[in-house]
Parts: sequence; C-alpha cells; structure tokens
Amino acid sequence: MTRLILASASRVRATMLRQAGLAFEIVPAHADEAATKRAMAGADPLEIAGALAEIKARAIAAHHPDAAVIGADQMLVCGADLFDKPADMDEARSHLRRLRGRTHHLCTAAVVMRGGEVLWRHTEKPELVMRGFTDAFIGRYLAAIGDDALLSVGAYQLEGRGAQLFERVEGDFFSILGLPLLPLLGFLRRLQLIES
Repeated sequence: MTRLILASASRVRATMLRQAGLAFEIVPAHADEAATKRAMAGADPLEIAGALAEIKARAIAAHHPDAAVIGADQMLVCGADLFDKPADMDEARSHLRRLRGRTHHLCTAAVVMRGGEVLWRHTEKPELVMRGFTDAFIGRYLAAIGDDALLSVGAYQLEGRGAQLFERVEGDFFSILGLPLLPLLGFLRRLQLIES
C-alpha cells in the first residue's frame, strides 16, 4: 500500500485523519506562506489556499516521491479582509471584534501529490455567521481557551468552545476544521490508497 504523508503540523488535521482510521506519517512543510500571499495579492482566496496547499504537498513530495502527500490550507475572508492566524492574544481579541456580528468564509483547499504530479485537488468555501457578543465575552472566551486561540484563523475552534461564537454555519464541518475529509477519503478509496 502506498505510504500517506500529511504535509502539515496541524493537530486538528492529524486528528481528523487518525479518527477516520488512516495510517499516515506527519512531515510538516515549512513553506514561505507570506511570500506566496504577497505574490498572489488580489487573487481569489480559494486560489491562494489551493496554491498554498500545493506548495506544501510539493515540498514534501520532492523528498518522498513514492508517497501520496496531502497538503492543505485555509484562508479566512471577511468582506475584503484576509485573516491569518493571530500572532498573540491581543491580535486574537482584535480578530474576534472584527468578525463578531458578521459573515465570513473559510476558503479550504486540499491537494494530493505523488512525486511531482498533482493527483487530486479540492476546494470548499463554508460560510459562517458570528453572533454579536460583548468584549467581556471575548475576554472570558480567550481566558478559557488560552493559547489555543493562536492555532487557527479567526481565533476559534468550532469543534470546541468556539461553537459559542456562532449564530449559523453553512458548509462541510470537516472543511471548516481545515480539511475536506469526505472528498479526500473518497479519492483515496478510488485510487486504492486506503481500503474500500
């Protein structure tokens, strides 16, 4: 069976794959995401997320040409603004203030490569609506989750306490978490990379 490698340090993505029963290795790609975002300024955020996912997969596939390498990335878009992971708790607080009471999208992309060839790519664009909440609520929320607020764009984890920030979500739950898991599993089964 072909080896599977996840080219990501995301513990959420690794947990999704592990809980789905996949055997895989984790080899994080250290791509210069900021340079790619600068080079693609003004492009569709789905295209940027797709390019970042491919860059990560390609970097690892070059060193493991026999493996199927999964790259993934995600961009948060609110109005005309793109959000990155917050650098610190002050920025996490600022992000939540800017997102509250508004609709945003999580542009999620995944790529599977073997050698230098892209075997599969997929994008999704879930829509999330944050409820209105007070600054005091933001303070309590950030105090409760601590540094976990710095692990994802938007400073939230929908699978946990972050669910309390939302009024409504539309789209695939796994894609919101950062990986379009069901389409990925379907592709891996079709290519007999996992058991069908």
